[in-house]
Amino acid sequence: MTGKIAPLVFTDLDGTLLGSEDYRYDAALPLIHRLKSENIPLIPVTSKTRAEVAELREAIALKDPFIVENGSGIFISLDDPRFPVAGSEIRDNDAILQLGLTYPEVRAQLRRLESRLGVKLQGFGDLSVADIQRLTGLPLEDARRAKQRDFTEPFVTPKNIPGSQIAASVKELGLQVTVGDRFSHLIGAKAGKGEAVRKLVASYQKTIGDRQIFTIGLGNSPNDIPMLEAVDLAIVLPSKNGTHPGLAGRGWQVAPSPAPEGWAEAIRERLDRIRLNHHTFR
Repeated sequence: MTGKIAPLVFTDLDGTLLGSEDYRYDAALPLIHRLKSENIPLIPVTSKTRAEVAELREAIALKDPFIVENGSGIFISLDDPRFPVAGSEIRDNDAILQLGLTYPEVRAQLRRLESRLGVKLQGFGDLSVADIQRLTGLPLEDARRAKQRDFTEPFVTPKNIPGSQIAASVKELGLQVTVGDRFSHLIGAKAGKGEAVRKLVASYQKTIGDRQIFTIGLGNSPNDIPMLEAVDLAIVLPSKNGTHPGLAGRGWQVAPSPAPEGWAEAIRERLDRIRLNHHTFR
């Protein structure tokens, strides 16, 4: 690469920027501050809801865009001139770029899915906050934020129905699903972490002149693969047991240690290398 570089950093949260067990991010703070000082966007890309991400963004004073609910929605501050938006829904000074379904739409699709499977499905919309606490082990406020959904619906994975059957039925509905041991997530067909990343990159390109965008993506699980495939440099965060088998053998860089220390080390090394080779980001 030659000329001035415009880096963009996309990051998963749990187990990537945040410690997988304690959710701490202290070790990453110096690098977060460095990204801010150099005007490099740090963009969360997560399965979490807007309400869940808002608490973290407030704690670290993050003003950059963020991608929620498995790439179903992009939120961009109206005060951020780096990411132009037009014709978008506005909520609390954020423009919303919707890739997935609305929550009422995905709830209606859940009812269609249970008819196809012949079982009653319990989505988060059917559960109380206390129910979600009991099923997930989340603290009260975290469970309340997880229930505040905009685009996707987690549901209790039915027992005695193979995951392949659930996936096939969802595909017939024209949707996507991630099937988990405890919960599965019903997602709109046009949503996706990779697609959301590409849309934000295209938006950013409009404001940076002749600079060359260089995208960095950090993740720790197969759920992050679409994002990692969409960036120039993919960095995998290992757990204390090593790299997730679903991310191994893909030729991606592996951080030297788990989150958040490994996140900080990987970002520091890459920013230093870019600065050394290109002298300036701006």
